[in-house]
Amino acid sequence: MIKIALPKGRLGEKVYALFESAGYECPSIRENNRKLIFENPEKQVCYFWVKPSDVPVYVERGAADVGVAGKDILLEHGPDVYELLDLGLGRCRMAVAAPEGFRDSGERTLKVATKFANIARRFYAEQGRDIDIIPLNGSIELAPLLGLSDVIVDIVETGTTLRENRLEVVETILPISARLIANQASWRFKADLLVPLVRKLEGTVKAND
Repeated sequence: MIKIALPKGRLGEKVYALFESAGYECPSIRENNRKLIFENPEKQVCYFWVKPSDVPVYVERGAADVGVAGKDILLEHGPDVYELLDLGLGRCRMAVAAPEGFRDSGERTLKVATKFANIARRFYAEQGRDIDIIPLNGSIELAPLLGLSDVIVDIVETGTTLRENRLEVVETILPISARLIANQASWRFKADLLVPLVRKLEGTVKAND
C-alpha cells in the first residue's frame, strides 16, 4: 500500500479531494468516526491525518511514503525528502509586514518577530541585514503594535488581519503552496506505485487550473 500523510484542517480536506479526483478514493475517510487510519485495499492506499507541521517528519522517517506539506514548512525545517509536485492548493505568500509608514533606515539591528526563524534569517542574510529574531507562535501582529518588534515575517493570505491592525506588507519573500513530498527510500522501492500516483495527481492539478 501507499501510506499517505494528510495535513489536518481545511487544506487537508482539499488535498484528499484532489487524491479522490485522481482515482485514489477511500470512502471510510468521509465517515463520521474516530478512526485514525483509513485504508482502501482495492486502490492500495492508506491515509492518515496529522498536524500539518508533522507531515514532513512522518515522511522523512518512513512512517508515510508520501505526504502533503506547505512550502513554508519545508523551507523552515528542511526535511530530507523529495519534493515531487506543486499541488496548487493553499496559495499564499511569506512576507515582511510592518506598521503603516514604517521605513527601515538600516542604522540599527532590525527586530523581527516570527515563527519562521530560519526563513527570516536566510532572507535577511542575503541582504546583509543585521537582525534580532524574536520567536513567537501566535498573534504575531501584536509584536510591532506593542513595540516588541519592528517588523514581522509571516504568512499572508488576504491581508485583512494586517489592514485591520494598521500593518502593511513591505516585502514579499516567496510564494507558498502545498507540495507533494516523498520518502527517499519509498520513491526508489515503491516506484511502481508512486510514479503512477504522481502522474495522475499532476493531470488532475492541470485539469483544475
